[in-house]
Amino acid sequence: MDLAAAREEYSRGGLSEEDLAGDPIAMFERWYVEARTAGVREPNAMVVSTTDPDGAPSARFVLLKSFDEGGFVFYTNQSSRKGRALAAEPRIALLFPWHDLERQVRVEGVAEPLSRAEVEAYFAQRPRGSQLGAWASHQSQRVAGRAELEQAYAAAEERFAGQDVPVPEEWGGYRVVPATVEFWQGRVGRMHDRLVYTRNHDGWTSHRLAP
Repeated sequence: MDLAAAREEYSRGGLSEEDLAGDPIAMFERWYVEARTAGVREPNAMVVSTTDPDGAPSARFVLLKSFDEGGFVFYTNQSSRKGRALAAEPRIALLFPWHDLERQVRVEGVAEPLSRAEVEAYFAQRPRGSQLGAWASHQSQRVAGRAELEQAYAAAEERFAGQDVPVPEEWGGYRVVPATVEFWQGRVGRMHDRLVYTRNHDGWTSHRLAP
């Protein structure tokens, strides 16, 4: 297996300063719509990177559930590894890897817990199976095997039979308030375009980074 020779030439397009929207949220929306229109699988899948209290980094895929001028929203078990990490260190990084378009978006900022009302409103619209799964799985905790998880799911089904499933106490969400947002477009010869928005007291400025 010759990984040293495994490479593709990126030639789908470019990104110039004139292409940028006035702010990163508007730019993200534009690129997100283009990714969805192009048929990118789960364009809302993002890598969420956190830092544990002992300084160890950790990354995993999570689904973006909404975004607006306030930031990028996702939901999770707050007793999970990422939840515990964010309780100690709220600085966070997000990465959207849109390989089919030879693009990526990188977000760095601070994760703020959502209000209980926001969490309850989102949880109420989740599929019932996902609601039950939130009760059955104590995310990131060690389990004896698959059978233990299936038994916990069956117990949740029985417990909430014929009634709405409430939000587990440990389940919640975060809004990532961005400080920087980078839009990366692959180019020929690895001369990629990297345009970055940076937040300041007046709003947003943008600049280019060398690839």
